[in-house]
Amino acid sequence: MGIMSQLSIIHLLWAAMVFCQYDDYDFEDEYDEEPDHQHPYYFNPNTQAEVPRFPFPVECARECFCPPAFPLSMYCDHRKLKTIPNIPRHVQQLYLQNNDIEAVPAGPFTNVTFLREINLSHNKIKFHMIDHGVFAKLSNLVQLHLQHNELEEFPFPLPSSLERLLLGFNKISRLSGNALEGLPNITMLDLCNNFLDDSVLKGKPFSNMKNLMQLNLCNNKLQTMPPDLPSSLMYLSLENNSISYIPENYFKRLPKIIALRMSHNNLQNIPRNTFNLPNLLELNLGHNKLKQVFYIPRSLQHLYIEDNDIEIINVTLMCPSIDPMNTNQLTYIRVDQNKLTIPISTYAFFCFPHIRTIYYGEQNVNVNKSTQLRIPVFRRFLSPEEYDEAEDDRETHDHETEEDREADHYFHPYFQ
Repeated sequence: MGIMSQLSIIHLLWAAMVFCQYDDYDFEDEYDEEPDHQHPYYFNPNTQAEVPRFPFPVECARECFCPPAFPLSMYCDHRKLKTIPNIPRHVQQLYLQNNDIEAVPAGPFTNVTFLREINLSHNKIKFHMIDHGVFAKLSNLVQLHLQHNELEEFPFPLPSSLERLLLGFNKISRLSGNALEGLPNITMLDLCNNFLDDSVLKGKPFSNMKNLMQLNLCNNKLQTMPPDLPSSLMYLSLENNSISYIPENYFKRLPKIIALRMSHNNLQNIPRNTFNLPNLLELNLGHNKLKQVFYIPRSLQHLYIEDNDIEIINVTLMCPSIDPMNTNQLTYIRVDQNKLTIPISTYAFFCFPHIRTIYYGEQNVNVNKSTQLRIPVFRRFLSPEEYDEAEDDRETHDHETEEDREADHYFHPYFQ
């Protein structure tokens, strides 16, 4: 075998190692017990066409790594950097997460033209240490990750091209009046785990975000529902606040809601038609103070009402009428840690013909002692048709990669 052939084989092996290492590169923060567990970013194959051809090897900051397999990306993460290195003009994806960066000056971004994503999560950045306008001039920027920093204020101005903005796990307690203006393309905004209270939202900061589909406000200091949300909203996360009531007709302006999470609040009563939402699939009201159930739409598939004060499940309230031509789609109910002494009435199986699992678990009937119903988990045997459908779903699930699965405590950022 000639020397050239040997060199070719070595080059191919090295390239394969680099590709395997970065094909599943993690960057996206997730709100679970392992903050370093992240979801990979799906590169847009059309983005490379925007960049002029350039010779190899491409320019790369000496503190970072620019793999040949992804020539438009620069990886500077987990390197104990205190400052942002100069960014070459051709870079589109910039990864600076998990460093000790405290400031975002304009200098390193001077020649940047094509930058589409910046990940500055897990650093020590403060609002006043971000040069004014440093992000606004990046006219192609689509994603900006600033979660797990020390921001006290919403960072602005931002470019109108921005679609996804992650600001969770900061110290944000203020939203300037015009902070969210000029962001017509935002589809996902994450503000979980900050210090936002009702006074911050009085100015209705989200009302003009006409393309907003996902809003995460979990783990803040809200006592009332956020006002004037845009009708485009599909995913709303409000868990771990102190919200005590939902105004009647609140969701009338939000007909596209698919998933609503309001666990760990202070809800006591739900107005009758609150959740009359034609597209609602998931509703989580666990860990509140509810004393009775409520009407649920026919579209709902998963209902979580665990750890409340419910003594009996009144199926008639949940399902006032039965329509054989338009059946309820509910398949799963979780009702553990309530005050139930008897199982749900068998009438439920007429109302909810698709029900597969009712999780009773332990019940808090006595003050100092939890008890179990005779059947802690009800599972219905499936018909042959349902079994085939379930097998198809399981097979699809088995072929899903980790990035396709939803995080437990906040909506997966890559929803379809």
